[in-house]
Amino acid sequence: MTAVEPLRDEHYAAEVTERSTVFEGKIWDVVRETFDYNGEPITREYVDHTGAVAILAIDDQERVLLIRQYRHPIRSRDWEIPAGLLDDEGEEPLDAAKRELAEEADIAAEKWNVLADYVNSPGGSNEAVRVYLARGITDVDAFERTAEEADIEVRWVSLDEALQGVLSRDLQNPSTVIGVLAAAAARSRGWDTLDPGDAPWPRHPKLGDGSW
Repeated sequence: MTAVEPLRDEHYAAEVTERSTVFEGKIWDVVRETFDYNGEPITREYVDHTGAVAILAIDDQERVLLIRQYRHPIRSRDWEIPAGLLDDEGEEPLDAAKRELAEEADIAAEKWNVLADYVNSPGGSNEAVRVYLARGITDVDAFERTAEEADIEVRWVSLDEALQGVLSRDLQNPSTVIGVLAAAAARSRGWDTLDPGDAPWPRHPKLGDGSW
């Protein structure tokens, strides 16, 4: 019997022969790369992203923290878990997650685990997102918020209510969908399958070491 390989993405970096920036944006750029694959040159454009972190905070009553925030590209004030870009040079992802949780929801957490890693749109962006599970919740001083964050609403809901929102397709923010599904699965396994919050992130295109 032939051994079956574990179900796992395979690292493969095609040789890039040309690269240029075709659009330089305020937050991220669009790049064009030509690379060799299967013996032929291929040219693709994609969003060169900083990456991001998201936080599913859950309290002692198994309630999940959601915030409602305006997202202009989709013309929606969607319910989502706190999240933010990795756009502070030198800041570790876990530190960024702690900062975002405080800035967007005025809370801190004592215990941190990695809940999920995902790539948001691998055909058109190199954005990698790490979703953390944060427990042991305490309040911190309120932050002053501006722009789209100025009218953020905060709501605590049961994990089961959040799960129903995902399954009914009423909640569609990707970090929220993935985080809630992963949390429900982790809960069913007693929360003991998760890595610590400071676990390495080798698959991040800019922070990783390419060793995965």
